[in-house]
Amino acid sequence: MSETVSIIVPVYNAAPYIAKAIAMVMGQTYPDFELLLVNDCSLDDSADIVRKALADNGFVRRTETGQDRQSVEEYADASGRRAALIGKEKNEGAAAARNTGLDAAKGRYIAFLDADDVWHEKKLAKELRFMKDKQAGFVFTAYEFGDEEANPTGKVVHVPEELTYRRALSRTVIFTTTVLLDRDKIPADLMRMPRVASEDTATWWQILRAGYTAYGLDETLAVYRRPAKSLSSNKFTAVRRIWNLYRRQEKLSVAASARYFVLWAYRATVRRL
Repeated sequence: MSETVSIIVPVYNAAPYIAKAIAMVMGQTYPDFELLLVNDCSLDDSADIVRKALADNGFVRRTETGQDRQSVEEYADASGRRAALIGKEKNEGAAAARNTGLDAAKGRYIAFLDADDVWHEKKLAKELRFMKDKQAGFVFTAYEFGDEEANPTGKVVHVPEELTYRRALSRTVIFTTTVLLDRDKIPADLMRMPRVASEDTATWWQILRAGYTAYGLDETLAVYRRPAKSLSSNKFTAVRRIWNLYRRQEKLSVAASARYFVLWAYRATVRRL
């Protein structure tokens, strides 16, 4: 398998962001990537914006097919880099969209990007170098909170040098947009996201539970866009989701769930101060 990074982007009503996201990916200093955009039945004109943005960035449509309840438009640029716009027939959420991207991926490495988040231009290059230095299959980086326009707020979430399963249960510090996985080292079935709330956290836990270690690069290489109006309304939802993950997904006892929950709540509060 080549050194290609397969970048998976779920697209759902992403019209305000998706063209900038595509241009941002094209600006990465690491050149060997493919861009997989999974349109999860957007109700806006996201798909048309994707087509125009790909054309503006030098991609030409090569083929278009319909298969497995989805359409696939294949693109390539002058250097042979691949892009694909995959249109799902049914809206199934971010987990299923990312799994669709995994099924279509041809690269050795898997990176996830949400359409409204921002990468530093050297994100892939630095993270790949770090992964190879650590001989790791799972790495992630520090990130910074951004406002509605993704302008950095100065609040940085630092990450530990490494995370095992037990340590990860008490902190949700792995931000999906910063994750890089090596398919030569992590089995494909462990990368598939379960259809549960907080599917990304559940995925990292299932990888770590299988005995793998995640390594943190404590360098800010991404910005997490967070509109101010969403901050307070999401607190109760986050609490309920993390508790359900402990009890239903990880099948921990009430006592163990409570212990990890207290640690999680403390760290989550400190992270947002």
